[in-house]
Amino acid sequence: MKPTLSLKLGQQLTMTPQLQQAIRLLQLSTLDLQQEIQMAVESNPMLELEDDFPEGAPVSTPETGTAGGEEPGYDESTYEASAYEASGYETSGELQTLDDSRAASIPEDLPIDTQWDDIFQNGPVSGTSSGSDDDWDLDQRNTSGTSLHDHLRWQLNLCHLSDLDRIIGEAIIDSIDDDGLLACSVEELCASVNEHYGTTEFEDAFEPVETDEVVAVLKRIQQLEPAGIGARDLAECLLLQLHQLPAGTPWLAEAELLVSKHLALLGERDFPSLVRQLRIPESALAEVVHLIQTLNPRPGGTIAGPAPEYIVPDVFVIRRSNRWVVELNGDATPRLRINDTYASLIRRADNSNDNVYLKDHLQEARWFLKSLQSRNETLLKVASKIVERQRGFLEYGPEAMKPLVLADIADAVSMHESTISRVTNRKYMHTPRGIFELKYFFSSHVSTHAGGEVSSTAIRAIIKKLTAEENPRKPLSDQKIAAILADQNIVVARRTVAKYRESLAIPPSSDRKRLV
Repeated sequence: MKPTLSLKLGQQLTMTPQLQQAIRLLQLSTLDLQQEIQMAVESNPMLELEDDFPEGAPVSTPETGTAGGEEPGYDESTYEASAYEASGYETSGELQTLDDSRAASIPEDLPIDTQWDDIFQNGPVSGTSSGSDDDWDLDQRNTSGTSLHDHLRWQLNLCHLSDLDRIIGEAIIDSIDDDGLLACSVEELCASVNEHYGTTEFEDAFEPVETDEVVAVLKRIQQLEPAGIGARDLAECLLLQLHQLPAGTPWLAEAELLVSKHLALLGERDFPSLVRQLRIPESALAEVVHLIQTLNPRPGGTIAGPAPEYIVPDVFVIRRSNRWVVELNGDATPRLRINDTYASLIRRADNSNDNVYLKDHLQEARWFLKSLQSRNETLLKVASKIVERQRGFLEYGPEAMKPLVLADIADAVSMHESTISRVTNRKYMHTPRGIFELKYFFSSHVSTHAGGEVSSTAIRAIIKKLTAEENPRKPLSDQKIAAILADQNIVVARRTVAKYRESLAIPPSSDRKRLV
């Protein structure tokens, strides 16, 4: 083949570093974006965070009478020093003399217009004023709570126990799971204590521990708080809580009998058998079941629990003048700007290493700011289109949700579906009906008899409403729910109803049956 030269005209998309950075920032959540911005500020001297107060603004002082009083960043010593310097005083000698003379003129006993209890009524010492919105304990917000095992050990240390019983108690507490139930048998505990007890300082006086001793210490631990702790099964957990109720509690004896001997029938919702076994009328059985439902099957959860995770919305949806307005949450991410001081040091014709270093970082800073701006614009554009398509949800609720897929929004904003997927991933919208992830507004559709389409989210809302309004004595089965939806021209199979019901964490009809 003879080699030849030819010209060819075509289009090609090149993944430049700027484009890669923009795509990476686009798919980050708010928390990840904050960390990315912090890393960029630490690595690039050209970037800086915008301060709460603009440069050159006067410092607010109590004498000037600002609206907010003493603002954050106000330093009393700095203000006094600057005031004295403006008056002609020397802050080194004369200021110290003036402070000494002022302190000498202050009497020891000054009249007060408040009491200690007025300031520190409840809670720990706080530097904020009482009753304000910012009145919260920083240490309490940023420290983990007491774990269940620490809480039990604290109570165990208050008990008068022998050294051996204390070792047994420690082994029992270590075997309690997060729900508060004992995770191993008494025999396993006995073997573990014997193995540990023989390697302690009491090895010389070692005698094998019997199961009776372990059971005795277990009974002691079961008297600790919270009630029901250290139980070996669900029945024992409920019985421990019933034993701690006052003796005059109505239906207490019947509840103890039901839990100890007929708990399996209660789990199966076999109320006719329970009426025959307990020999009480159905109305009394309802009172007994209600008493048992007040108990906690997982007592350990009242002490140890996961730290709450708060969601910061990326966009807000507000109704103004009969219009839905979409706004970005400006407080979700810190604001950046280019450091003018460093940028002014760059000389165009200088090719020194320092000047090249500043030029490169200035260009990177501009790319980063442009990527952030592109991310905000894309997020606002996509959120606005979602609100435009799902206006019925905002006005009438989930039952008015319309079918929506990524391709619909991609066509509306002239972007690729992958871009829409990145924008809606881990981004949240604050609406009058709550905070939802942007992906929540996308759902598949189900056909109707009339040839239309219904969103799967709307069908879930209808199923949830039907189960909430059903007769508790005769709950709706999946087949019955499918028939009700068919009457509303919604074609849904029984297995589809079961799938939607399980996604809503709604138990089957046999488990929803209860006494009125």
